Amino acid sequence: MFSQEKQNQFSLQEAINYALENNKTIKNADLDILAAEQQVWETSSRGLPQINGAVNYNFNAVRAFDPEPGDVFGFIFPKHQVTPSVTLNQLIFDGGYIVGLQSNKVFLDISKNAKDKTVNTIETTVISAYNNALLTKESIGITKNNIKVLSDNLEETKKIFENGLTEEEDVEQLQLTLSSLENNLRSLETLSEISKGYLKILMGLEQSETIELTDSLESLVVENISLNLISDSHSVSNNIDYKIAANDAESKRLEYKLEKSEQLPKVNAFLTSNYLGISESFGNYFEAQQEWFFTTSTGLSITFPIFTSFGGKAKRQRAKIEWNKAKNSLIDTENQLSLEFKNVKNEYQLAIDTYNNKQKNLALAEKIEKKNTIKFKEGVAGSFDLRQAQMQLYNSQQEYLQAIINVINKKAELKNLLNIQN
Repeated sequence: MFSQEKQNQFSLQEAINYALENNKTIKNADLDILAAEQQVWETSSRGLPQINGAVNYNFNAVRAFDPEPGDVFGFIFPKHQVTPSVTLNQLIFDGGYIVGLQSNKVFLDISKNAKDKTVNTIETTVISAYNNALLTKESIGITKNNIKVLSDNLEETKKIFENGLTEEEDVEQLQLTLSSLENNLRSLETLSEISKGYLKILMGLEQSETIELTDSLESLVVENISLNLISDSHSVSNNIDYKIAANDAESKRLEYKLEKSEQLPKVNAFLTSNYLGISESFGNYFEAQQEWFFTTSTGLSITFPIFTSFGGKAKRQRAKIEWNKAKNSLIDTENQLSLEFKNVKNEYQLAIDTYNNKQKNLALAEKIEKKNTIKFKEGVAGSFDLRQAQMQLYNSQQEYLQAIINVINKKAELKNLLNIQN
């Protein structure tokens, strides 16, 4: 039985969208948010009515004396006693509960910000992986074209050599260049499978599936040159790392507030209803004539700390210290991000400038290679000059492709830093 491969075609944006829906790390981040929502409800429910049922059974195996039937002491010292009850508890006041409700939003925000950071990281990583796979794909195409052109030149040069119109070294130089290109092609073909395999993992695809990349680096670089990203001002507070640091500072503030609230009294109300059944024989409980005495009681419970050997004070001081540390970390994060914004914008601008430069260099290298090929065929230039021009062209081709990759990756890095969604 043969397995059928499923083939998918993806542009870069389609690959990103697919990864955001199917990446396992993002799915786990979604589950973390669901878990956080349940924990929020768990905290909130503490202040809502709580109803508990209980059944207590006592068997007095040894009594001070055995009362006579109908004796009042039979009620006081029963052989068997069953007390089913239902109790309603209601929290009236608890400072810790109030702080817990305030913490709910912060706790949920922490999970959501963690997911946003995961999404940004996965998106940036998918862009890089897609570009690397595309770079390999286009390098293979360029290398195959170079091999074809070089093979034609080699065959033509062999014929010229056989007619005694050129030196054997000219043939050998071309063979040397061709062998280098063929080795490079084999390496690229191996690398292509590896780069696609990594992209599949990020996208949540099975390794048995085949994918086709439909974008080209030429089209992507046009889409990814955005000078507005460099010139516009952006708020540090929108950065995910800043939001996470702010969440941490706020949670530490609430922890300090929680420790302070422990000094306040806690008030609970209760309402209990129960039945009391007494009997000299356990079997009587299943008889219709068994008597049950119904009672209901209600009340308040107030608890408050009096003396904790200064343990409570130590907890409050420690919580306050942690809060101060978190505030310092938030300031450091803000300063570091401000500097990082400038650095990444400069790197993005440099990547664009480098791309423009490499584009011009490639055009020059192509022109030089064509001139040297014509000169070589006319016998004006030697094989060494031609090989040098060819290697210069091949290097320029790779540098040009790498410059495109750098533009796309630097834009993705800048968008990640600025927390700009597509």
